[in-house]
Amino acid sequence: MLPLGDWWKGVCHAAPGAPEEAGGTWCDTACNLGYARGACARFPEGPGPDAVRFTISSHESGAIRIYYVLERDHHPFAQGRLEYSEAANAFARPPETALLARQAEAYVTSYLRRKKES
Repeated sequence: MLPLGDWWKGVCHAAPGAPEEAGGTWCDTACNLGYARGACARFPEGPGPDAVRFTISSHESGAIRIYYVLERDHHPFAQGRLEYSEAANAFARPPETALLARQAEAYVTSYLRRKKES
């Protein structure tokens, strides 16, 4: 399964302060799978993570609880929990960064689509 549940296209935020429309087969694959460090010219150097993984821990009464792990070189870098309200169509408490928020929203969207289709 893809880390965000589906193939996504969007804006590359790898270069801080210089977002760019993502495109091309390599970009689509690297961005959707993670671990583009050293293979993508836009990927920033430094101590940050290079992939994110999400999983649903529970889905009850319209509340979707999610665990996430930010990874660096296939090892945990940071982790946390999120709760998404279906009624509000939003997180109970927003994720700490806009990028993590958008990735988590994409994951929830993919999860709800798959759930509806099954």
